[in-house]
Amino acid sequence: MLGGIWILQTFPAIVAGLYTRWFNRWALFAGWAAGILYGTITAYNVVNPATHRNFGGSIANFPFTDIPVYIGVSAFALNAVVAVVLTLILRAFKVKDTADSTRRSDYGADEDDPKVAEIERQAALEQGNPLAP
Repeated sequence: MLGGIWILQTFPAIVAGLYTRWFNRWALFAGWAAGILYGTITAYNVVNPATHRNFGGSIANFPFTDIPVYIGVSAFALNAVVAVVLTLILRAFKVKDTADSTRRSDYGADEDDPKVAEIERQAALEQGNPLAP
């Protein structure tokens, strides 16, 4: 039960963090942490009526409503809201995000791809190798 809730919290950080540059990385982290904490605490508070033990189910009321939903969905919503709001706040205060340190050489390709030789030659020239192919 917790595994599903927890794995769902990685979605915004992985998808938004890898495929967009819009979110501040610390906002994504804060959203992830909020979703993990909320999901875990909410799941703990669900009591099985037969055994009277915690972690009794994966359904709880959506916050401030009487609508029962999967806990992972409400934790995901909290995660996304925290990430968006905190990104906007950090931008409003002009907090500089950390730089992307991805280099061209970090990407891979199939060895027999005709573009690989050109990429290798460019990388060697950028590194100052005069014997570049």
